[in-house]
Amino acid sequence: MRRGDPAPLPPSIPQFPSNGWRRFCAGFLRCCGWGIAGELPDQPKLVVIAAPHSSWWDGFWGLLLKVALGVDLAFMGKKELFHGPLGWLLRRLGGIPIERSSTHGVVEQMVARFHTVPRLWLGLAPEGTRRTVTKWRSGFWHIAHEAGVPILPLYFDYPSKRIGFGPLFHTTGDVDADLAALRAFYRPYRGRHRGV
Repeated sequence: MRRGDPAPLPPSIPQFPSNGWRRFCAGFLRCCGWGIAGELPDQPKLVVIAAPHSSWWDGFWGLLLKVALGVDLAFMGKKELFHGPLGWLLRRLGGIPIERSSTHGVVEQMVARFHTVPRLWLGLAPEGTRRTVTKWRSGFWHIAHEAGVPILPLYFDYPSKRIGFGPLFHTTGDVDADLAALRAFYRPYRGRHRGV
């Protein structure tokens, strides 16, 4: 490995090879003062949840983090976005087209995908919006629970300029208790405009 190359990832993680873009994004994050905390688990399949989500900047820093680490993190988008050049770009960035009018809902489509691929890290924002919410959307929990995969919490903490990973969380079957426990994990962290 050349000097300045990002550290290798655990082997089970879906990833793309080290390249110049990884080095550039890692260097850019460092130059902007951002640090990375926590460990990436050696897991082939999981759901990554990112919070607090209070600014469009979260997507920018998150995309830089994804490329800097070399993690092939997938995300969902409505099928209509995946036409033409934009569709090519979204797929290259890890986008998965979702048929929202399908008789099979989004949860079922994603659970089926988890069952048909050997590796998949799916990223979601449980708040579902940048505005303050009192209740998280539970779709990510249902995907993880029905697919039998753990949840990896990722946090943005703007005061300390840290993007970090928490411990793996395994669903218990009690959606309300699990959501409360996950929200409690995020309580110390503050997004650009608010906490959880």
